[in-house]
Parts: sequence; structure tokens; C-alpha cells
Amino acid sequence: MLHAVDLDVPEGRLTAVVGPSGSGKSTLLLCTAGLERATAGSIEILGTDILSLSPRKQAAFRSENVGFIFQEYNLVSSLSVEDNISLPARLAGHRVPKSRVDEAMTRLGIAKHARRRPDRLSGGERQRVAVARVVANQPRIVFADEPTGALDLKSGHVVLDWLQALPAQGTTVLMVTHDPHAAARADQVVVMGSGRIHAVIPGGDSRAVSDAVLAAQSVDEAGDEAA
Repeated sequence: MLHAVDLDVPEGRLTAVVGPSGSGKSTLLLCTAGLERATAGSIEILGTDILSLSPRKQAAFRSENVGFIFQEYNLVSSLSVEDNISLPARLAGHRVPKSRVDEAMTRLGIAKHARRRPDRLSGGERQRVAVARVVANQPRIVFADEPTGALDLKSGHVVLDWLQALPAQGTTVLMVTHDPHAAARADQVVVMGSGRIHAVIPGGDSRAVSDAVLAAQSVDEAGDEAA
């Protein structure tokens, strides 16, 4: 549950959200993306209050403007890698040029798997497909929920490299992570606890991120004891 959250996510920047387990960071991301319905307040994306839209219009808005990278990959098992990459645009009634799909696969090192189905790939390769889908479709906003949580160190670095590169293309990225080293790659880090924002700090320093999370956890524990 979220409480009195007031957050401005800078356009064309990478923002990371961290906090102790159960702090509300994933709920914040899902509500911001419109995948969970907030019961009060307003959520404005690209000048549009998404809470004022019907479910159908929300889905259309996301299809036009938003990309997702989640720990579960969200790939269609019956489709090939290249078809999974082009699927969001097809569902929106558009067509991604094959050259752009090929370029995204090449940049993520998965071109040799173009005709394979996701079940023939490793977890790291599937997550690269999820990132390539975002790179090829060029959404204005990317939501990433623990995108490296199930990956080995090498695959995790590849995914983070491309998430960090997306703002240079004008894409806004909001990433939830439990990893202070991943969060430190962001331009700014939002620290949550008990459904509230405890602090917003600059990225770049994993120790500062860890200290901020520990501070938020201490405040939460003190509140539990007082209650």
C-alpha cells in the first residue's frame, strides 16, 4: 500500500526505485504504469492523467508510449525471438522495420537466435530479447521491475548497460531493483519504506544507496516497535 506519494520522474533520465522488501517499490511502478489501479490521487504520464482514462484507453496509451521489462520476461512462447520483438508494434497496429529489429538483436548479441523460440534460450538471453523489444519499438517510457533479479552477473551487466543507454535516445526509464549497484547506475534513486518515499538521492554511489535503504529500514522498524 502506498501513502501520500509525491514523485516527479525526470523525462529522458533513468530513475531507480529501491527499498526494503515490502516497501511498496513494485506497487509504485505498477500503479504508475496503470497496471494496478490507484484508489486516490493522480498519475500523469506525458501530460495525460491516466486515472481519467477508461481501461481500453489506458491500454491504448501504454501500447503507443510505454515499454516493459520485467523479471518474468513476458515473452510469447509460441513466437520466435524476432516475432516477439516486433509484437508490441503489431498489436498497436504499427510495423517495426525489419532493419530495426535486426539492429536491436545485433546490439544485444542475440541475432543468431532470431528464429528460435524463447524456451530454447537461457534466462539471460530471454531478458536480452525483452530489452531488444524495447530498443526496437522505441517507447517514450520504459518500466523495468527487477530486470536483473534472475540473471547471472554478466547478463545483468548487459541488461543494465542498455537500460542506462536508453535515456540518450530520449527514453525515460523507471526501474525497480533490490541491487544497490544497479540502482547506482541511475541518474536519481528513490528510496522507499512502508509505502512512503523516504529520500530521493543522486545516483552514482552504491554505498550511498545501501546506506539510504538501511536508513529507511531502520525508520520502518522503529515505527513497528512504536506501534
